[in-house]
Amino acid sequence: MNRLKHSRCYLAGCMENATDLGVSWRIKIQQELSDLGIVWLDPTQKPSVQHVEDENTIKLLNQLRSESDYDSVSEVMKPIRSIDLRLVDISDFLVVHLDKTILTHGTYEEIFLANRSKKPIIVHHEQGKNQIGLWFFGALLHEMFFETWDEVYTYIRHIAIDSNINSLGRWKFFDFNLCRKVKNG
Repeated sequence: MNRLKHSRCYLAGCMENATDLGVSWRIKIQQELSDLGIVWLDPTQKPSVQHVEDENTIKLLNQLRSESDYDSVSEVMKPIRSIDLRLVDISDFLVVHLDKTILTHGTYEEIFLANRSKKPIIVHHEQGKNQIGLWFFGALLHEMFFETWDEVYTYIRHIAIDSNINSLGRWKFFDFNLCRKVKNG
């Protein structure tokens, strides 16, 4: 049994101020859990040919911002934001990477959008659970806060394959074979 096969996981975390645009941790989790058949919704590799957010886009945005061309910054960022939020919307759960030494903005909107939908939100915090902002303890489930990536991988595997799990009121699993089949004609 693999409860997470074909589920969609959005990988939320800083891009703009991360040294590698947040690419390396996203690649690593996809490699570590590749056997589970999860569909990874990775904003560094958007499933869209338009409105990519890569090194060239960030350079352009920084240039436009330094030139005070805020209309152009908005024109570029609005569709990027829209696509990322749509990916959160269609996801089944999130894995979030937080590092309090790296300023982030969109990640918080993504977290709270997912939280309003009661999606499972797994948080990895670089500085440890005891350094996670107090607001998150009031909004999210601390049982899904982890200090190491190995703990994140172990937890996701537990949810996917262990026979007895605590859904924490967030994990919902569906058997689409039970859906009504309409006959043609």
